[in-house]
Amino acid sequence: MHPGQTVDIVLKKDQRTGTLTRGVVKHLLTKSPYHPHGIKVRLVDGQVGRVKQIVDT
Repeated sequence: MHPGQTVDIVLKKDQRTGTLTRGVVKHLLTKSPYHPHGIKVRLVDGQVGRVKQIVDT
């Protein structure tokens, strides 16, 4: 995963419902290449969440 990719993330406020938010990655916030709950990223619009899937463009 890298900046510029389109991804679906779960925001902190949506963790109970699992609602996905689509956006473009600005920064990777998780240092590890793998995390059991998903890599944490910041989107270009400033939202922060854990990646659930990478969207093929």
